[in-house]
Amino acid sequence: MIDLDDELARDYLADCREYLAAIEADLLALPMGGAPADEARLSRVYRGVHFIWGGAAFFDLIRIRELAHKMDQALTLVRSQNAVLTPEQVRILISATDRMGELIRHPLVSNQVNIRGILDELDRLFIHGESFIDPAPTGALKHPRGRGNPLRILLAEDDFACRLLLQTFLSRYGECHAAVNGKEAVDAFRAAMEREEPYDLICMDIMMPEMDGREAIRQIRATEEAYGILSTSGAKVIMTTTVEDVKEVILCFKELCDAYLMKPIDLAELLGQMRLYQLIP
Repeated sequence: MIDLDDELARDYLADCREYLAAIEADLLALPMGGAPADEARLSRVYRGVHFIWGGAAFFDLIRIRELAHKMDQALTLVRSQNAVLTPEQVRILISATDRMGELIRHPLVSNQVNIRGILDELDRLFIHGESFIDPAPTGALKHPRGRGNPLRILLAEDDFACRLLLQTFLSRYGECHAAVNGKEAVDAFRAAMEREEPYDLICMDIMMPEMDGREAIRQIRATEEAYGILSTSGAKVIMTTTVEDVKEVILCFKELCDAYLMKPIDLAELLGQMRLYQLIP
């Protein structure tokens, strides 16, 4: 269980509390019942929830991670479908935010708290689907991931041995391109977008020369948004790191990475992440 004397844990929980206050304010300001939800506000809400979800695993905060993940899924649905929110749907999202705040205020006992009720409410949030409009964002590039299509994969890794391992393993699933630092990765990603051949999977080392992985992900997500692609439907980004860089991994969730793997890379775990995100059957 989390050690409250740990500086990293205290910083994470403090960041969570700040995010939750901002999330509730943005949810209360969302338009309801007449116009599509404000994408700028939804994006901020999503980023905050995604950060909480990503960091909770490091500290064994099971219930916080479960609730944040369920909110993450609900917000993904809202953003990808350009939903018109009803007052009841916003109420449920605010209720989930309040519940998460309670868990974060009492982290030592949070894993024993029953959150089944709010999880069920989130599951039912859009069960009927009548609030959805515009099922595909205008101008968005299509990602052919899954369903037997070869993947397009970008590896950003400055360590030769690790890069060779990943490239050898992932080449069986599609076309692999390699970059030796974050700047090369961003340049390769932008060039692929210009050719309308976006990447499906990015494996990004955090600590690299010229540009680190966190900044590279920030620029990659900004590029996707410029092309009308939300992070929820863009490339899946898996950060690779050593245990010493745990704080940097947590911060990478602020830039909307999807997952992380500790070095040395466990290929079975990588395969599991690819299946989780439906990149492969």
